[in-house]
Amino acid sequence: MKDEPKLYEQGFEEHPKSGIILGNFMMLLWIALGTAACWFLYPIAAWIFLPVALIMVFVVLRWLVCTNCYYYGKWCPIGWGKLCALLFKQGDIEKFSKSPGVKLAPLTYGLLSLIPLILIIIALVKDFTVPKLVILILLLLVSGYSAVGNRKKSCANCKMKTICPGAAK
Repeated sequence: MKDEPKLYEQGFEEHPKSGIILGNFMMLLWIALGTAACWFLYPIAAWIFLPVALIMVFVVLRWLVCTNCYYYGKWCPIGWGKLCALLFKQGDIEKFSKSPGVKLAPLTYGLLSLIPLILIIIALVKDFTVPKLVILILLLLVSGYSAVGNRKKSCANCKMKTICPGAAK
């Protein structure tokens, strides 16, 4: 019999819904800003970026990461355990830290910022406008909040923080 992975005992059993709402709002804002940033240089890139980002964040990563999470079917820091349970059958928590999604998630979230940032900087160099600058600044702020501020806050009370290789320490 295998040993269960050691959970962070002080972690929340279920997370507050206010944080979940804010986290999802910020994720959707991040994707919307990324889409707008792509639009300024290549509208077709925006039409590709938007569905790819939504599918990767809300479907593919939920399948590859959340199915093996302790919070499957529960209110995790961003509520995706509940979403995952609606879409996919439960996996095995022992597979969580080795799942391909744990490796794919940082790449996905990095590209969510990097691609729009590169495109909007090129668009700004080609033709400076205030709206482009505003989108750039907002994208940097939301990306920073998601990568550092929200992640640290979410990981601090997560039962998976001792198991998750991506947990903010």
